Amino acid sequence: MGFFEAIGSVGKGASDKAKNISEANNLKRKILYEEERIVEIFTDIGKKYYKNPDSDTSELKTLCDDIDQRRRRIKKMRYELNGIRGYKICPKCDAEVNERFQFCGRCGARLPDIEDEDFLSLEPNDYYTESSNNFFNADSNQNY
Repeated sequence: MGFFEAIGSVGKGASDKAKNISEANNLKRKILYEEERIVEIFTDIGKKYYKNPDSDTSELKTLCDDIDQRRRRIKKMRYELNGIRGYKICPKCDAEVNERFQFCGRCGARLPDIEDEDFLSLEPNDYYTESSNNFFNADSNQNY
C-alpha cells in the first residue's frame, strides 16, 4: 500500500506544479496585455494633446486614471505571480525574499502584503511597465 501512496503523492505533486505553471503563465499574459494597453493609452493621450493642446483636459484625466487603474492591476498580478514562485520583492532594494518573511533580510524594509491598506498605492517612480520603463523614465536628466 505504501508504494501506491508514494506514486499518488508524486502524481499530485506533478499536478500541482503544472497548475502553478499554468497560473503563472496566465498572469504573465494578463500583465503583458495591461502593459501593452498602457502604451496605447499613452499614445492616445499624446495624439489628443497634439491635435488640440488647449482643449479641456478632463478627457486626458480620464485616460490617466485608466492608466493608474491598470498599474494597480499589474502590481497586484505581479504580487500574485511572485507568490506562486514563493517569494516577495523588497520595495526598497528589489531583493527576492521568501514569502514567509515580513521584513527584507538585506535592507530591513517591511515587505508588502496584499492585505495592507496602502498595497495598491502607486509609487511616484513606478513608470508603468517593465517593457516601457526606459521609454517613460520621467526622472531622467538626460537630454535627447
